[in-house]
Amino acid sequence: GRPTAMQRQLVAAGVAVTGVAAALALRRLVVARRAAALLNKLQLKTPVPPDVEISQAVKLTPIKELFDRKFGLREGELFAHGTYKGKLSLSVYERLKHQPDGNYVVVCGINPTPLGEGKSTTTIGLSQALGAHLGQQVMTCIRQPSMGPTFGIKGGAAGGGYAQCAPMEEFNLHMTGDIHAITAANNLFAAAIDTRYLHEQTA
Repeated sequence: GRPTAMQRQLVAAGVAVTGVAAALALRRLVVARRAAALLNKLQLKTPVPPDVEISQAVKLTPIKELFDRKFGLREGELFAHGTYKGKLSLSVYERLKHQPDGNYVVVCGINPTPLGEGKSTTTIGLSQALGAHLGQQVMTCIRQPSMGPTFGIKGGAAGGGYAQCAPMEEFNLHMTGDIHAITAANNLFAAAIDTRYLHEQTA
């Protein structure tokens, strides 16, 4: 007979149409489309604008709203640092440790292209593909940039183009302030060693 609307949707999505597998695939397709509909849509431009312009043009979702909606966090499990940044409590791990583990993907050891696509851009682009286009639940973990490369020839480490962390300036420079605490501790340690060395040499 003629294919049903469900079958046509599945064929358009490239899914095999067979019994229970078809029903599960349709459910995943619907969930993915609903999730994508809730996301902020990017307005792609040609030629691609500078990274900072892209970052400042996008409408960001407040961090608490985002994590509550996508990951079901409870009260007190997210410590907000402003509107768009935050830290997760370790209690989240304790609460979820009995759930099955997800897949862990590592992007490492690659040289950037002449246009600058390296590890960070690839990692964020991969997460966007899995989350925004395939409707998977994705968490991306990249390290905070250090100040030397950020102000040197390399620049920041927030990704680039339409695959970057936002707000880009805060991510590159301050984040939650931990990098400044580490810098202060390192300077204090260096000053203590210098002082001890000076006093021992001049005593």
